[in-house]
Amino acid sequence: MTSGTRSKGTRSSFLEEARRAQIVQCAIDIISTHGYAQASLALIAERAGISKGVISYHFAGKDELIAQVYTEVMTLAAKAVLPRVEQQPGASDKLRVYIEGSIAFIGTHGPHSIALLEIWNGLRTPQGKPVFDARSYEPGLDFLQNIFRQGQAEGEFRRFSPRHMAVAVRSAIDGVLVQRITYGDKVDLEESSRELVDLFHAATAKPAAPTRGSRRPRA
Repeated sequence: MTSGTRSKGTRSSFLEEARRAQIVQCAIDIISTHGYAQASLALIAERAGISKGVISYHFAGKDELIAQVYTEVMTLAAKAVLPRVEQQPGASDKLRVYIEGSIAFIGTHGPHSIALLEIWNGLRTPQGKPVFDARSYEPGLDFLQNIFRQGQAEGEFRRFSPRHMAVAVRSAIDGVLVQRITYGDKVDLEESSRELVDLFHAATAKPAAPTRGSRRPRA
C-alpha cells in the first residue's frame, strides 16, 4: 500500500468518525428538546443537515444510534469525573469530588444529562422491557463501594453497608438531575452539591470518641 493510499484511507476514516460524532450530538440535541419518543431519525437528520440515508449508512437503525448516544454520554461523564476522583488520596475527598463532579456535569452538560434520562426511561426491547435497568448502575456502584471500603479500612468512615450507601449517593445525585430538568435554574446546583457533600460526610463519618469523663446516655 502506498503512502498516498494510506493517507486517503486515514482521511476517509477520520471523516466517517466525524460524521458519526455529528449524528450522535444531533441525536442528543433532539432527544433533550423533543423527548425520546419524538426523536425520529428524520428529526435527527434534519438537525444534522443530512438525509436519513446517511444515518442508516453509519448506524443500523435508531436503536443502535440511541445505544451509541448512551455509551457516549456515560463515557463523557466518566472522563469528566473519575480521573479527578482517583487523584484524591483519602476516601472522604474521593467521595466529595465524586459528588461535586457529578453534579457539576449536570450543569455543564445539560442536554447530555437530559438525553441520558430520556433514554433510560424510554428505550425498550421488542418485548417491551427496559433496555437499561438497575443492573446498568453496577459499574458506578462498584466504583463508589471501593471508595467506601477504602474509607472503612483506613479508619475514615464508620461501619456501614458500602452497597446501600453507594445506592443512596447515586440516587441522591439522580434526584438533583430530575429536579433540575423539572425546575431549571431554580435548582441551585452549587447549593445542591454542598448539601449532598455535607449529608454524606455526616452519614459516613465515624462518631466522635467520647471525651474523658463523659457519660453515655441511658437507653
